[in-house]
Amino acid sequence: MPDSAPDRSAVEAARSDFRARLADADSDQKLKALHDEFLSRKSGSVTGLMKTLGSLAPEARREFGQLVNTLKTEIESALDERRAALESTRQPAGAVDVTLPGRRLPMGRVHPLMRVRRDVEDIFAHMGYEILEGPEVEDDFHNFEALNMPPDHPARDMQDTLYLDAPIVGGTWGAHREQVPESQVRAATLLRTHTSAMQIRYMKTFPPPVRIIVPGRVYRRDNLDLSHTPMFQQFEGLVVGEGITLADLKGTLEAMLRALFGDVKVRLRPSFFPYTEPSAEVDVSCRACGGSGCGTCKQTGWLEILGSGMVHPAVFEAVGYDPERYTGFAFGMGMERVSMLKYGVDDIRLFYENDLRFLEQFPI
Repeated sequence: MPDSAPDRSAVEAARSDFRARLADADSDQKLKALHDEFLSRKSGSVTGLMKTLGSLAPEARREFGQLVNTLKTEIESALDERRAALESTRQPAGAVDVTLPGRRLPMGRVHPLMRVRRDVEDIFAHMGYEILEGPEVEDDFHNFEALNMPPDHPARDMQDTLYLDAPIVGGTWGAHREQVPESQVRAATLLRTHTSAMQIRYMKTFPPPVRIIVPGRVYRRDNLDLSHTPMFQQFEGLVVGEGITLADLKGTLEAMLRALFGDVKVRLRPSFFPYTEPSAEVDVSCRACGGSGCGTCKQTGWLEILGSGMVHPAVFEAVGYDPERYTGFAFGMGMERVSMLKYGVDDIRLFYENDLRFLEQFPI
């Protein structure tokens, strides 16, 4: 026999359960789960109540059906209201939460080689030097012959030159390209082994006095290891005028090296370069041990830093200067060598590996 009275307590229990669960529904996913739990056509709680209508008497069935439909309407309305409330508090797409802390942007660093180059250029700019750049592809005359290195000179073997398969005809240089005489435009046959070639081009174009430095990349046939690389950077300086002496060279180098390294001692040792006479290697006192001797300086207390000397008369003759009237000095130094000593870097390859962990160790 059908039941004569509907089970009102089951409806109230479902209503109370829904209200308790609705308080914790704070996302679209939870609202959908709550909807499915109560209103799903197959397994929802309200659907289960509707399925009990068949077991009731006709009068009770009508009354119980109204109770269940009212509960269903209440649940649907409550879910819709909660969805609208969530939608009203949701930020639009692409919105920015101004209450969040700012994001730190990665900061770039000046490469240590560029840092040293700027330091060197600043030092010599304050001394009144002109800063020049020249072609990296050179001809034999400017790179060797005019620097007192004829074809059979043994000093050419020291350069380990990289020659081109085919010469490049023409070419100009620097900010003075419109002033280059036609006689200076030759077929380029090699990658320059030093920036001294630019000194020849400048002297062939401008009369004394001369006071220039030439920074830039140079190339030699070297294997890549701790202290060698086939491409490296250097700068060379040249001063020409009347009455220029070795004392002027020494004073200039001391001023430059102390500006770069601080309070260091400087010494000149006799050496040989084909384009200077007399020639000198320049050392600075070891910063690691203060000159007392350590592994860095091989227990000598000194570190070799650059080569220099008085310009050879043959170089003046090659560019049309009167060697009886003019004297001058020249010097050259590698940017990598300075950077390694200045920052304590023991592997030249680190400068060219683009490792951010290495670059981040230097100041901004």
